[in-house]
Amino acid sequence: MKMKMVVVMVLSVVAASLARADALPRLRDERIVLQTTLGDVTLALYDDSVAPSTAAHVLALFDAGAYTTNHFFRVDKGFVAQIADCAGGRRATMNAEQRALATATVKGEFSTTLRHTRGTLSMARWDDVDSATSSFSIILGDAAHLDGKYAIFGEMVEGEETLRRMEAVETKKEGMFVMPVERIEIEATYVVRPKKQSRTESTDATLREKLDECSARADSLALELHEIREKRLPGN
Repeated sequence: MKMKMVVVMVLSVVAASLARADALPRLRDERIVLQTTLGDVTLALYDDSVAPSTAAHVLALFDAGAYTTNHFFRVDKGFVAQIADCAGGRRATMNAEQRALATATVKGEFSTTLRHTRGTLSMARWDDVDSATSSFSIILGDAAHLDGKYAIFGEMVEGEETLRRMEAVETKKEGMFVMPVERIEIEATYVVRPKKQSRTESTDATLREKLDECSARADSLALELHEIREKRLPGN
């Protein structure tokens, strides 16, 4: 009876975990790498079921190189590591494409189910709900007061060590902002996209997979035949 109860409890936990996993949005294939003065951070954007305009806008900014020489102007331990608006935070001069993207605003896309937890990407904005441009935060803890008010559009998938380094830097307070004393600069960024298979590569991969399946099936049948012979013809 006790064993049965334990099994039921384990199955309940697994079912709950699967339900939570199903509730989370899928990640897009692209990976966005930020090379900062404190280490690398890798980000992934959510699919179009969550904040599609926000994700597309941020991806376009990274594709254009708009975040290069920008910086994390705000590091509030346990709360946020926030990247400055590109139009004002970059050291390098922006070209026309970068400036147009950096000054364009995005309509607010606020989830009623996703939560601001460590690693979440959250779009910054002014009081106007549709005033987001290019500044966004990596959340450093639980920030429930932001839920439903700021657009969640992705998550950090690598870079925990870098976040811990950021949280350890010396800071100063200016108004409502906790800011690093030394500039944490984004030295370079790049977007990694999965290689697209050619039709020939795709066909070859499918054929290899089918050949492997046939080979495994043949081995299984040969073993099964051997076992039958052993049973019917002992000593043979």
